Amino acid sequence: MPSSSSLHRARGNPRLGLLLALSAVGLWGVLGISLKLLLVRGMDAYTITWYRLTVSGIVLAGFQARRGQLPSLRAVERRHWILLAVALFGLLGNYVLFAVALEYVPPATAQLVIQLAPMLFLIGSLVIFGERFSRAQWAGVAIVVAGLLLFFNDRLPALVSLSSTEAIGVALVVAGAAVWATYALAQKQLLSALSSVNVLLLIYIGAAVVLLPAATPSQVVGLDGFAWGLLLFGIANTLGAYGCFAEALAHWDASRVSAVLTLTPIITILAVIGILAVWPSAEVGEPLDALGWAGAALVVGGSMGAALWRRAEQVEPYDIE
Repeated sequence: MPSSSSLHRARGNPRLGLLLALSAVGLWGVLGISLKLLLVRGMDAYTITWYRLTVSGIVLAGFQARRGQLPSLRAVERRHWILLAVALFGLLGNYVLFAVALEYVPPATAQLVIQLAPMLFLIGSLVIFGERFSRAQWAGVAIVVAGLLLFFNDRLPALVSLSSTEAIGVALVVAGAAVWATYALAQKQLLSALSSVNVLLLIYIGAAVVLLPAATPSQVVGLDGFAWGLLLFGIANTLGAYGCFAEALAHWDASRVSAVLTLTPIITILAVIGILAVWPSAEVGEPLDALGWAGAALVVGGSMGAALWRRAEQVEPYDIE
């Protein structure tokens, strides 16, 4: 474990951190829907992910080159290279696992289950970055579990026995959540050596190279205009959402950023309702019933509470007013 003096500490504008975190929530909230629609139109998860990483890496490289701020690889220490490798495979695994899972579950389900990611990120940040978990925060974790059980109330036997396609999809999302938390913890510590943009630049380029053998770039030849729009949105989403998330960590504590991220499934659910209202045949899932809404509310509330319910002496001195 790194010494406390070498750990990254948020030092910036907390209000800007909040705004950046909310921006990431909005972008991630609609990402699953666009990916689902793109999968339906014939692109596979590996190729979609490869394009998102490759184009994002090229754009960031051009942006940093123009500013004269490309990363100096000679200045990167061995321990930082190890962290970069962890972050690379964590983010790549999350991208691929989440996209593949959308072949088995609707976006709203995937986005709700992926809330385990900020929970795991929170627990990891509490352990690694020296914060403490109160009883109230553990109560938040229990509420998240209760919410998930309520959300899947009539499908629990199939999920537990892995006897349905939905169970496979949920398992993939859970795995994606675990590797995302690993990425996020490595990303936060890397901010002590590299800028958030350069961390993402190195991760995107490295991940694109690793994923190339599994991708089929020629799939874009057969895309129609709508599918092209979805792919371009996915790429822009990659740049915007992860850029906002990485920069939010530079301005705000990891626990508070993770609390804001819990709002993402609500954005997804509302977006699904809106799409189905104007496009009933869209393959984005079905609206939630009353129990589903109750479960989703518990997951979001419990996740947020686990991040924010802390004793008065634990509150950071730069609370947002």
